[in-house]
Amino acid sequence: MGVNVAPQNLSVLIDFLLFAATLAGVAVFHRHTLAAALLGLGAITLKKLLGDGFAEGAGLAGLFAHFGHEWVLLANLFLLLVGFAVLARHFEASRVPDWMPAALPDNWTGGFVLLCLVFVVSSFLDNIAAALIGATVAREVFKGRVRVGYLAAIVAAANAGGAGSVIGDTTTTMLWIAGVSPLSVLHAYVAAVCALVISGIPASLAQQKYAPIVKDPPSGLRISFRHLGVVIVVLAAAIAANVGAHLLDARMLDEVPLIGLAVAAAIVVTTPVARPDWSILPGAARGALFLIALVSAASMMPVKSLPLPGWETAFGLGFVSAVFDNIPLTALAIKQDNYDWGFLAYAVGFGGSMIWFGSSAGVAVAGLMGEARSVVRWLTEGWPVVVGYVVGFFIMLALLGWNPEILS
Repeated sequence: MGVNVAPQNLSVLIDFLLFAATLAGVAVFHRHTLAAALLGLGAITLKKLLGDGFAEGAGLAGLFAHFGHEWVLLANLFLLLVGFAVLARHFEASRVPDWMPAALPDNWTGGFVLLCLVFVVSSFLDNIAAALIGATVAREVFKGRVRVGYLAAIVAAANAGGAGSVIGDTTTTMLWIAGVSPLSVLHAYVAAVCALVISGIPASLAQQKYAPIVKDPPSGLRISFRHLGVVIVVLAAAIAANVGAHLLDARMLDEVPLIGLAVAAAIVVTTPVARPDWSILPGAARGALFLIALVSAASMMPVKSLPLPGWETAFGLGFVSAVFDNIPLTALAIKQDNYDWGFLAYAVGFGGSMIWFGSSAGVAVAGLMGEARSVVRWLTEGWPVVVGYVVGFFIMLALLGWNPEILS
């Protein structure tokens, strides 16, 4: 006896299969992520054009109407991703990362202090940059002998630090652009701090046993306050644009990519103070286009067919985020709406740390230190990250409860 599938249900199934295939392609073809994302976006767009159309209508008119609604978010995302990449280079040029080894104790707590520093840096700088800084410092102070478990802890610390800050992670920046108040994700730090301690201490003890810390305090180090000042000015410009728009007319944020333009303008205006490293722009632009392709694909998904928002859904998204990129998952959640945004930020942010390719920070660290590309070693040595995610989530749930917020 055959099973009849309603055409509408079949169309929804095809949408999500194409989306899953896109994410799988990104996960498998690490050297061709942009091509995989664009190919997936093209397939989904073609299916919508020739099939059931978009939420805004059918055919080319529906396509143009859809991106007419999404362009501000996408433009903001592009400008902020490229801008924060330039900002990360300013931070490196300030020599503050070179000073970090001088702050580390000479025992296992040195490894944990480094994780805490990565956490703090990630709260105001992109988590990718924070993870790379942490991995670079670790390679230096452990003389090249860094356990994969400790690399997992570095990625986890970077993702945890960005979870409660709208300028610390691409996912939280997306929430900010969509209209989530910075205060609405701040409580993610309740879970993030717990997860940092739970995952960081065992990783630091194991790393110290594997290769004791040997730090060489830098001599003659001079902090570049010009570059550090630019970092402060650019971050202040982004915050001022968001706060100013809410005070004057919040509708501006839906009509103009104000925050991204403010960051770009601040970088250009401060060029006479400290020249940016413009050589990173092509790579940063490619990375931004990759994420925009994934977000665009996610924006076309029929989210009404997904499980209803709740703490159970958010908790599950953390594990999904470990195998699928958290950017499109966040885009789906924003479109679905009615989440507790702090729980979502923690889940898709820290959850991606459980496997090396689950977050951009993990992919970046694996590119720097190839041994991290072993899923088996990441899970067997980095098991405290999984424990930290689960315990942190339920501690926050017990203390604060689930408080969803509607954006639209």
